Amino acid sequence: MLWALGLLGLTAAAQAVIYVATDSVALLADLIHNGGDALTAFPIGIAFLLHSHRLERWAGLAVVLAIFVSACVALWQAIDRLVDPEPLSHLGVLALAGAAGFLGNEAAAWVRLRAGRKLQSPALVADGYHARTDGLVSLGVVLSAAFVWLGLELADPAIALAITLVILRITWQSWRTVRA
Repeated sequence: MLWALGLLGLTAAAQAVIYVATDSVALLADLIHNGGDALTAFPIGIAFLLHSHRLERWAGLAVVLAIFVSACVALWQAIDRLVDPEPLSHLGVLALAGAAGFLGNEAAAWVRLRAGRKLQSPALVADGYHARTDGLVSLGVVLSAAFVWLGLELADPAIALAITLVILRITWQSWRTVRA
């Protein structure tokens, strides 16, 4: 669990620095989500330390809530940027941030899925699949940089909206996994 926390924490920190330089709302959506994911390691870790199935269920619900809140923030930011577009800069660095998000999430997914299967934890397995999907979402940031480079400025908020829809789908899937 600490490995997953560290990996996603480093990923979110790197993305935060790059967000300041690029002002990409697609990156912001990914950053908010990755930061929230890193923080979900705390309730799950506490439940495991206390060996409590009841706390693990509550931790799973906390994960779902964190995913949903991140989707709401990403949606608000994407709509704001569609209404009031702003130019992006440092597109190469933006693409690297998306690639870093993919690698960080894939590593966290591997750690969480392996531990979740070993511990027979539905909450941890759900969190692992969630991280794996987030890695694919991070590739949307790379796509955003490419489209903006080609002159499609509104691609960034449009991709942020697509990322938000994926996050909402992940919320629903995680809810179904934790509820079961």
